[in-house]
Amino acid sequence: MVVRTMLRHCLFAEALGTAILLIFGTGAAVVDEQTHALGHGGVAAAFGLVVLVLIQGLGHVSGAHVNPAVTIAFWAAGRFPGQRVLPYVGAQLVGAFVGSGLVKLVATSGSTLGATLPAHGPGQAFGLEVMLTFWLMLVILRVSSSFYEQGLLAGLTISATVGLEALVAGPLCGASMNPARSLAPAFVSGHLADAWLYVVAPVAGALLAVLVDRLLELSSKKLQALPEEVRLP
Repeated sequence: MVVRTMLRHCLFAEALGTAILLIFGTGAAVVDEQTHALGHGGVAAAFGLVVLVLIQGLGHVSGAHVNPAVTIAFWAAGRFPGQRVLPYVGAQLVGAFVGSGLVKLVATSGSTLGATLPAHGPGQAFGLEVMLTFWLMLVILRVSSSFYEQGLLAGLTISATVGLEALVAGPLCGASMNPARSLAPAFVSGHLADAWLYVVAPVAGALLAVLVDRLLELSSKKLQALPEEVRLP
């Protein structure tokens, strides 16, 4: 009974967190679409800031994944139970659709609701999304390990990564890095043509990060096993 209660709390936190991500992240895009008051930099900052708030506010409840690619990658890394993957992903998708539905209430007719769309074709967007999610997930894995985790600093590092990637790559591919973040506005606004790539590419990038993280851990263990006098400074 205790485990079920804890899972319900986690799922509620994931649904709530993903809804808030969409409300403030894609909501910023919709506000800028109407008023031009935020600019691209403002929208990128909104995504980074909301991620920081979610990590600090909900991280102790569910881990604040708010991203199916992150959940799948944590499972692949052996740091998340397999039986919770589908419930987490389901909660994240529900939250994302609720968030997009609320954003639609303030959007004008014909708005994309902050949907992620390729600027120069799906090929470039796919490659960018793989690379962006790879780096984001690698940062998450490194700063959330028991050795490096430093509370607020970990949250700041992750949110800064989100904001930086959104700032640089947002105009080219939307800088989604999150299937739930892309699927919800795509479905609600009807822009589904390239929605598949914002599912496949983030998951592929996150799994690639797991592989590289393991290689880094292996290299670190080998270095620690060397006599102190032969280690590199």
